Amino acid sequence: MSAEDRQSQLAREHKERQAKRAEQATGSKRNVVIGAVAALVVVAGGLYAGTTLLGNDADGMRNTAATSSPSPSETAVVTPTPTFTADPASTKCSYRKDTSGSPEKNVGMPPSRPNLKLKTMTITTNHGNVVIDLATAQAPCTVNSFAFLARKNFFDNTRCHRLATPENSGVSLLQCGDPQAKADGKNRTDGQGSSGYVYDSENLGGIPYSKGTVAVAQAVDAVNQNGSQFWISLGDETQQVEAAYTPFGVVSQGMEILEKIAKGGWITNPDDISGDGGSNAPKIPVIIKNVRLS
Repeated sequence: MSAEDRQSQLAREHKERQAKRAEQATGSKRNVVIGAVAALVVVAGGLYAGTTLLGNDADGMRNTAATSSPSPSETAVVTPTPTFTADPASTKCSYRKDTSGSPEKNVGMPPSRPNLKLKTMTITTNHGNVVIDLATAQAPCTVNSFAFLARKNFFDNTRCHRLATPENSGVSLLQCGDPQAKADGKNRTDGQGSSGYVYDSENLGGIPYSKGTVAVAQAVDAVNQNGSQFWISLGDETQQVEAAYTPFGVVSQGMEILEKIAKGGWITNPDDISGDGGSNAPKIPVIIKNVRLS
């Protein structure tokens, strides 16, 4: 089966799952959720999937309707206290090859021993720097992966491909990390690129997805299939998402840059393979020039 045929098959299967879930939904409140609250549309491990926030369905998403919340500029960024700390003497990470056949930029595998002294991740963009305070002790293997990819210049000159807002998805986030993304609102495969390897989730529930939280993206149909894609929460609407995505840091500088991007709006991609706005690009292009962990 060709890559194009495989993509079409996955998209078809995804739409069939959506239709089945919609048929099972009951009550006007749930119908509002189906129409207005899309889950985090990501592709990791070759699973080209997205979903709406339904009740405890097969994708494990919690039924939580979007509620009124302050705009990004009105919401303070707060770093909560994580619940788990890695033991430096025994922490060892495991990474495995992504065998799904999804588009990838392969730069090798991270080392198994993480550097637990890393404190910040600085993303240099065409609009300025976004600095993230890392939860290294709580998500050591995730931070280790991003440190490795940064050293390999994996993220250099890549584009953030998805802007989710309460209007188009019911959540607020900017998603980046797909090395193949064109972020032009036209490329049907945006959101499918990966690092060529996957690893298990960490720190689930350790940090809520409030404004400024940074988490690893993976398909809602997937478990422990983390890769290179990540998203930054732009508002407290994103807290409604079930704790299924590894949070590994909180923005400490540059939130005003992200707010500017959010206010600029998005480009609707009519050919989005997921069908849920996973490649609705920001109208204001966001180009990652460099990522550095220290």
